Amino acid sequence: MTPYISRLFILAATLLVACQTNDTPLMMSKELNNGWQFSENGKDEWLPATVPGTVHTDLMANDKIDDPFYRLNERDVQWIDKLDWDYRTSFMVDRDLLKRDRIALDFKGLDTYAEIFVNEQPVASTDNMFREYLVDIKPYLEEGENSLQITFLSPIKEGIKKYDANGFEIMVSDNDLAEIGEVEGGKKVSVYSRKAGYHFGWDWGPRLVPSGIWRSVYLKAWDEARIENLQLVQNEVTDDLARLTAVVEVESQKKAEATYEVLVDGKPVKSKVIKLEEGLHTYSLDFEIENPKLWWTHGLGEQPLYAVTANLTVDNRLTSREDRIGIRTLELVRDHDEQGTSFYFKLNGVPVFMKGANYIPNDVFLPRVTDENYRRVINTAKNSNMNMLRVWGGGIYENDLFYDLCDEAGILVWQDFMFACAMFPGDEAFLNNVKEEAIDNIKRLRNHPSIAMWCGNNEILAAWYGWGWKKKEEAKNKENADKMWKAYEDIFHTILPEAVEAYDSDRFYWASSPSSGTGIEADLKNGDEHYWGVWWGKEPFSKYATHIARFMSEYGFQSFPEFKSVKQYALPEDYDIVSEVMNSHQRSSIGNKTIEYYMLQDYDQPKDFESFLYVNHVLQAEGIKFALEGHRRAMPYCMGSLYWQINDCWPVASWSSTDYYQRWKALQYYVKKGYEPVLVSPYIDGNFLKIGIVNDELREINAQLNLRMVDFDGEVVWEKSVLADVPANSSNSYFDINRYDFLRDKNSREQVLVAEVVEKGQVIARNVFYFRPVKEMRLPHPEVSAQISAVDGGCRIVLKTDKLAKNLFMTIGDEEGFFSDNYFDLLPGEKAEITLQTSVELAKIKEAFKIQTLDTAFK
Repeated sequence: MTPYISRLFILAATLLVACQTNDTPLMMSKELNNGWQFSENGKDEWLPATVPGTVHTDLMANDKIDDPFYRLNERDVQWIDKLDWDYRTSFMVDRDLLKRDRIALDFKGLDTYAEIFVNEQPVASTDNMFREYLVDIKPYLEEGENSLQITFLSPIKEGIKKYDANGFEIMVSDNDLAEIGEVEGGKKVSVYSRKAGYHFGWDWGPRLVPSGIWRSVYLKAWDEARIENLQLVQNEVTDDLARLTAVVEVESQKKAEATYEVLVDGKPVKSKVIKLEEGLHTYSLDFEIENPKLWWTHGLGEQPLYAVTANLTVDNRLTSREDRIGIRTLELVRDHDEQGTSFYFKLNGVPVFMKGANYIPNDVFLPRVTDENYRRVINTAKNSNMNMLRVWGGGIYENDLFYDLCDEAGILVWQDFMFACAMFPGDEAFLNNVKEEAIDNIKRLRNHPSIAMWCGNNEILAAWYGWGWKKKEEAKNKENADKMWKAYEDIFHTILPEAVEAYDSDRFYWASSPSSGTGIEADLKNGDEHYWGVWWGKEPFSKYATHIARFMSEYGFQSFPEFKSVKQYALPEDYDIVSEVMNSHQRSSIGNKTIEYYMLQDYDQPKDFESFLYVNHVLQAEGIKFALEGHRRAMPYCMGSLYWQINDCWPVASWSSTDYYQRWKALQYYVKKGYEPVLVSPYIDGNFLKIGIVNDELREINAQLNLRMVDFDGEVVWEKSVLADVPANSSNSYFDINRYDFLRDKNSREQVLVAEVVEKGQVIARNVFYFRPVKEMRLPHPEVSAQISAVDGGCRIVLKTDKLAKNLFMTIGDEEGFFSDNYFDLLPGEKAEITLQTSVELAKIKEAFKIQTLDTAFK
């Protein structure tokens, strides 16, 4: 049953119950997202505002500032976060509403320091953008029109107050771009506010610190009781039966008798009479689902979702809460073995290699992220054969839609708490704020089958020990260093694990990524690893295949956006890697020089700016290919590969595989192939050429491994076939030979190895392997023909070539479209059939269509 149909059943069932009871439900809710205005505090100059929104986007919409993402405009808007801003609207209240027992405003997200007034009376203040706030307002309401005003205090000024009061400087990475932000004294204030860390800058992000109503506001009213939360606990799952418990958290105005009923996909399955106690209490109801359909990750099975509704009837009046679940078992296995301690996820009893990426927010201005943006990034993950995304700790706990889409796509989520690359305060108010933030978000997300685990922080343990923070701070002041570490332990070793245990005890908590355990540095043998020897250490790409931990949760290499994207934020005079604009859209301190360093190891100097971008894409993709394949070949020792990162929050040179405009780079196409369920992977191991085959499928594959050396004109100069019986869920080598013996009678400057796994006459895995870097090869100048014809939803493109077409890249100019494959190698005698999804008419496509191959990119 689809989610849409199941929800129709639930609605029908709810209406039926309502018809049998009092027509007035216990709870009413109305969104208050219209009619808003905003003004700089104290100026009384009101302009239209959008809610959800931010000060920056409202200023843009009213033509008060230019787009901060364009050229150098970011520099001109740093004044915004130093001011306070007012938002106001009004809403109507009738006599019937005033008769309700409780009336409240439900703020789903206020960023960050907000003072709330109803009819000019202060009703609440907030200091955490990650929390939800329910504010009682009945005593302040009047019949008729009522005013609501929110004053957002400057996060910078509030941060400076806390910075100055702290007495010593808390360690923060250089990602807090206080100098760009023109902060008084260059003070790094990000750690004092429970606000998305990346707003203050990162090595892939701008320094833009927004305020505003970033999630919806609701006016809610209820009588007698309301369901605060619904938790669905899976106690036992077998093929025949799933035993579950529905736990409702109910806030009751008084002691009362109520009927508590559970429906699954709109059908009643269990009910009982309960005694409500005054205040907030939990009530449980066990129920069963026969012959449950199990939820699997993408590639291993389907993702059936059950809609579960909790109905509470008090005095013949109904209130409900609904959520969706996927029935599955999932555990993070930490078993001791000969090499150390395992780190892998077992889904429905099956060890699963995690293939995926790190994920950051899709925009600096969060309310601009549309439902379509979310769908595109999750579809990219699914279409690229991923089964996990890591929601990184310097962003946000994502919107509900993100997790809904992951549920539907079969994408597990490694969920960080929002702490990254910094130490944090340890005062009581801050710690209590963290505790409430954790509870809010655990409760909101725990029913999603996609949530795989909770992780305390990103790289803080690594910074304290591995980056030298501990040693540096102890040298300055041992007492202050101890205070910082005490705060770390309070947050990540006590508050957060206790919150997970209390509110989501079935899921695993991991204190810090990377690490080998609670408070234990990463060591490759006992936990997860962030490997940046490639990039920061300028180690060769081949090191990806040997520097391998039990789970590789971060690694990456940079590229600029493609030329089409660059043209959206720069002018022709900026088209130079070292121009002021391009440098401003490159936030890594070693970025351009490091890209060029690696590029010149394997390639000649590109002939112009556009060619540099193209070769940079190929360079990034070829480099990460070493990692994807090396990690997968190393299973079951290594059981996860999450590269950094799948997306961007603004147009920038970064480690992303899709740019801010969600266009696929070469890396995304390589990832799609590198994460295919069956992978064939030629590689060099010492003096040997080996061919690995990885099979993620839960079936044995009886296949043939076909190998051939082909010259760049298409002539086969050597070939061999071997039988390959590949067990389910396995990785092994199926061919090895001394590489020097193998190459003795071959010309590696003009030949390529092609490896294919063939099952029942069908090629189920394919890869090509070159024995030399591109600058040592004699690349030909191919003639590529393209036949383009119209099909539903776009075009069909058939490509052929007379000689090797290396890294064939297709574009359609400034027109929009998506190629099903790109940046691939096309061999003579073969043809490639590509689908172009586009709404552009065929004649325009033919006019704009261009092909580039690697041989044309150099001087």
